[in-house]
Amino acid sequence: MTETTLGLVVARYYASIAEAMEESAREAVAARNARITETVDVPGAYDAPLAADRLARRDDIDAVAVVGTIVSGDTDHDQVIGQATASKLADVSIDRDTPVTFGVSGPGQSGAEARDRVQKGAEAADAAVDLAESLPEPEVAA
Repeated sequence: MTETTLGLVVARYYASIAEAMEESAREAVAARNARITETVDVPGAYDAPLAADRLARRDDIDAVAVVGTIVSGDTDHDQVIGQATASKLADVSIDRDTPVTFGVSGPGQSGAEARDRVQKGAEAADAAVDLAESLPEPEVAA
């Protein structure tokens, strides 16, 4: 089996949590027959779909894992960010025919809860590898 190559998008808005999630993702990839070819840092989760799309376009990337966190504030802004990000990442996956996994914790969580969920980075990386390795090749129309 050939080595699976991943793109990793890291939403850095909550930097210390993002760093722990990135490390979690890197450890998961290192334990698999995979490697991270490129890492793209973005300011926040809302900014992740464009970066994921750029990575998903590349021939040398089999799947993209996105990690970050969305913490609740005094308004419903976290809900809006979470819904928009998840929707657009799903669109990238379908439009590019490349697995894009959602390792963004939240919305609806406190900072403490987000710190407790840094393993979401590993879960997103594992899911990206799993999908890249298990999805059948698309059929080519005759």
